[in-house]
Amino acid sequence: MSWGSEQQGQQGYGYGYGQQPQPYAQGYPQQYDQGYAQPVQQPYAQPVQYEQPVQYEQPWSYVPEEPEPEAASTTAQLDPVQAEAPASPEKEPPDPALEEPEPEPAPKPKAGGRDRYFDALRAVALVRVVTYHTFGWAWAGMVFPSMGVMFALAGTLMAKSLERPAFKVVKSRMRRLLPPFWFWGAFVVVAMLIHDWMPGWQIVFWIVPVGDPPGNQWGVQAWEILWYLRTYLWFVLLSPLLLWIFRKAPIPVLLLSLVPIVVFQYGWTPPWNRFGSALTDLATYLFCWLVGFAHREGVLQRLKPPLVVVASLAALAFGGWYAFGHQAEFGTYDLDEIPLAQAYFSAGFVTLLMYFKAYYEVDFAWLARYKRLDRIVTIFNGRAVTIYLWHEIALVLAVPLIDQFWKVPAFERWLPLESQWFMFGIGWVLIWIAIPLFGWVEDVAAKKKPKLLP
Repeated sequence: MSWGSEQQGQQGYGYGYGQQPQPYAQGYPQQYDQGYAQPVQQPYAQPVQYEQPVQYEQPWSYVPEEPEPEAASTTAQLDPVQAEAPASPEKEPPDPALEEPEPEPAPKPKAGGRDRYFDALRAVALVRVVTYHTFGWAWAGMVFPSMGVMFALAGTLMAKSLERPAFKVVKSRMRRLLPPFWFWGAFVVVAMLIHDWMPGWQIVFWIVPVGDPPGNQWGVQAWEILWYLRTYLWFVLLSPLLLWIFRKAPIPVLLLSLVPIVVFQYGWTPPWNRFGSALTDLATYLFCWLVGFAHREGVLQRLKPPLVVVASLAALAFGGWYAFGHQAEFGTYDLDEIPLAQAYFSAGFVTLLMYFKAYYEVDFAWLARYKRLDRIVTIFNGRAVTIYLWHEIALVLAVPLIDQFWKVPAFERWLPLESQWFMFGIGWVLIWIAIPLFGWVEDVAAKKKPKLLP
């Protein structure tokens, strides 16, 4: 994820947790038809000869009678094939109790229900975000470029929503995003004011974050994550136009979406301000948003696998090569610090994920067999905004909390208080506390009944 740093009004491209910002240049089967379809008609066409008398449990004996001609005629009309077949007195109807039932097919997801493949990807992306901001591993983005994945998922959902009137869709998306942001922002703004922050007119971006909301250095670790909300909001506002353009020429538009970031790197450099940061992030993740459109519109499913695989691997290779080959220029190979590398690596990665879903119709219905895992995925998706907004504050609060553990001799002796893994664990404990405390705001924003857990 790209995290911006701001010096009273400027937003950079980002850095990992604990790092300094560096500027840059997401029933049984019906097998008994023949045995029970016309009961006892065919065996009576001729008297049955038995070698031994048949004993019955009840005190009565059966004497076969000659069938009436009309019945035989009726049988022939109802089932000609069965009427012509010779009677086989030695063959008895199959016993249902001895038949092995065929395995029932796996249940398919209900129409209009949630796609567990997408839900699982979103949950993994959120875990990767928290992991990156705890450890700051530069290679994390190459293992799973979470922000590109999240933008691709949001793009396909936005294309689906735009089957309804565009104005209502945009209004609905903003209504679901802004209340959780305002609720979270009230805590952050008040805390920064207490710590000597003097806001200017730019405080309006705390109301509608079309630009990076301002803040002081004390709260930077909390508000640096807002670049994602700003970029998401701009994609939502632009989606009606982007989808109209995309439908004119899907494949050319999808390929051309990788051109702006190249222009920004080698041609015109955006200014170092809110406007420039917004343009750069939009260009970086434009392909990911549009590949979400391509999935929803059925474009990916019509492509040949070799072509998609080769093109995706080429984009991955170029992005990785550019990151490693320009470490001296950017000071790292972290994709979050190198927009061009991030754009191409994310493009290749999310194309493979979305094509795999479209071509093989993957649905991850097997998650339902693992109740706890399925429940966790549900919570992550129902509280995605809450987890994203509050995870940095949870990691910040984990530090002074661990400091208190040092005052307890038993904790000092037996707990790995110096380990970042311990801080990672404490951070997740605090995140899980924040989910029921603050997550209900997402329900209110979605006009649902508030719940502690989704």
